[in-house]
Amino acid sequence: MPQNIQQPANRITLTNISLVRYRKRKTRFELACYKNKLLEYRSGAETDLDNVLQVPTIFLNVSKGAAAPNSDLEKAFGKNYDKDAVIKEILEKGELQVGAGERREERERLEKEVLDLVGARLVDPTSKRVYTSGMIRKALELLSQQGGHRPVEGGLGEKLGRLNLNANTAGSGLGGPAKNGAVPVSRGESEAATPATATPGTDDGEGHEGHGGDRHHKGKSKKSDMPMWTGVVTTKSAKSQALEAMKALIAWQPIPVMRARMRLRVTCPTAISKQAAKSKGTTAEDGDDAEKTEQQQGKGTIKDRILSYIEQVESQDVLGEEWEVIGFVEPGAFKGLGEFVSGETKGRGRVEVLDMAVTHED
Repeated sequence: MPQNIQQPANRITLTNISLVRYRKRKTRFELACYKNKLLEYRSGAETDLDNVLQVPTIFLNVSKGAAAPNSDLEKAFGKNYDKDAVIKEILEKGELQVGAGERREERERLEKEVLDLVGARLVDPTSKRVYTSGMIRKALELLSQQGGHRPVEGGLGEKLGRLNLNANTAGSGLGGPAKNGAVPVSRGESEAATPATATPGTDDGEGHEGHGGDRHHKGKSKKSDMPMWTGVVTTKSAKSQALEAMKALIAWQPIPVMRARMRLRVTCPTAISKQAAKSKGTTAEDGDDAEKTEQQQGKGTIKDRILSYIEQVESQDVLGEEWEVIGFVEPGAFKGLGEFVSGETKGRGRVEVLDMAVTHED
């Protein structure tokens, strides 16, 4: 029996294509398109279908070369369907499928963008210098290698991460004003603090857990709320992934990092700055930190409360009838500071951003 041998003369190879898939009435149809031209068509810049389609054929499966029979097209689009109208509907409503090479390029582009965003916002706590993209990449790779393995609940590894996270993000929406001189917690400090920060229902560091924190405690473990990093994905924006990466780096400290501080100018009428603050201070973490924060924020004048948000004061002066202070603030405290100044001064105070991220370049 003679075999149907595919020869170069009668074989069409589809290269450098993107597929558009569209399902209607339980049947999936596909078109072979040029991605750039398809995007131009959807934006209205391209109107010629011949420039958009690599092959003017409606397929059931492009990779197998299976063209859609008329019976399927009639069932989905009606007996008197118009081929061009069907193609336009698929192009406009279908889902774009890209090749492995394009997905790889898109992922590399996103990864570079994430690294640039993270590198511009994180600094060495001691020198305040930015890290190179290569160092940020290696630190994130270290976290992603461990991303599939959640740290032991209540173990030293997770407690160390929590202490670092609290020290670096105090003052955000979850905490209170930024603590002065917040730096990553050392291993010795974390071991000393381990009994006080033990998670209820887990081992307290003695006996079963040990100092390594590598053994799983008995009983069911709850899902950790510690920030994790498992790598760049193409389904999220670069900005949102950069925020996730920064949270994970600050929490676990594969390299010493902290958020680059914002440089702000706060102005307030002198008479108002001497008045007692009406709003209550936001609480920080449970324990001694919360008590200290309440003592610092729950009492005092508006001026004192504003200064409690500022980690380092650069200058402070009275200009005419206004009090002005310029200083460095942890980014997470910016929103709370702005709301406090606006509410307490009834719009007469101002918070101006002088520098979004203060860093020292090499």
